Amino acid sequence: MTPSRPARAPGPATIATIAEEVGVSVATVSKVLNGRSDVAAETRARVEASLDRHRYRRRSRRESARSRQIHLVFHEFANEWAMEIIRGVESVAAAAEVGVLLSQLGGRHRPSQQWLDEVLAHPPLGMLFVLCHLSESQHQQLRRRSVPFVVVDTDSATSASVPTVGSNNWNGGLLATRHLLELGHRRIGIISGPEDVLCSRARAAGFRSAHDEAGLPIDPELVRFGSFYVDAGYTHGLELLSRPDRPTAIFAGSDMQAMGVLRAGRQLGLDVPGDLSVIGYDNLPVAAWIGPALTTVNQPLGDMAGTATQMLLDLARGVDPPTSRIDLVTELVVRETTAPPAHSR
Repeated sequence: MTPSRPARAPGPATIATIAEEVGVSVATVSKVLNGRSDVAAETRARVEASLDRHRYRRRSRRESARSRQIHLVFHEFANEWAMEIIRGVESVAAAAEVGVLLSQLGGRHRPSQQWLDEVLAHPPLGMLFVLCHLSESQHQQLRRRSVPFVVVDTDSATSASVPTVGSNNWNGGLLATRHLLELGHRRIGIISGPEDVLCSRARAAGFRSAHDEAGLPIDPELVRFGSFYVDAGYTHGLELLSRPDRPTAIFAGSDMQAMGVLRAGRQLGLDVPGDLSVIGYDNLPVAAWIGPALTTVNQPLGDMAGTATQMLLDLARGVDPPTSRIDLVTELVVRETTAPPAHSR
């Protein structure tokens, strides 16, 4: 019987010792370290596990040997919300003479392993992820390649170990709902984003907290989850506003949703804000220019993106941030789409 290899004590190791422990070639370990895709998933997992046990870290390359580009990755981008993020990244990157490469994942919130392997074939200076996240093994893969990464995270769902810049979504939902309650509204609808995205639930939690604070119940029939796009605001808005006991106000999870609600209200002959108050979220530039101008929650997207970019550039220079999580303040911007309900005037 062949004696088993003695287990090595965890600690510094070479590629050769990793290969010996796992029972693969040095070339296979090197492929895993270099993000190559031509390694079987089961073999990759065993190599990754051994690298983790030994706390193996690849020797950092000099920054001059890397691309002078950062990779900005969205789960998808199709509206002005994404453009605000892009502008914020570009403003900081341009000042540092760093280029920005854009990618989107077709709506997925986690990149495929093949996609990441292909990106790491030519490692960027660093990577920014917007509303998308990596698995723990993908985190380790980037760290071993000495590719820093930061998440621009509007849903606050990232691990404490992941450098992240976000905003206070619960507070945004609280401020918007308080405003409507203070105006005298008692039947308030909410149309949030996807229920499996934490920022959607956080804004809805702020909505509920404002009602709890006021000692008022919520009609569950007025709570909707959809997407952050215009069509969801229109569809859910039309359903809510066609009810015989329709809400007198709607808090939408994005400015784009709010525009869909406004269209639904117009189609049903409702005056805004005379018959219906509407609040959006994000404070996109267009919100101030539509008629009537939209009351909304300011989520400082450009500042979030710029702060995340600076954090990423610091990490690329070997400078650790003082904190791994930064949450910027959300504020209510009152314009023309909110007023007391008609029955109280």
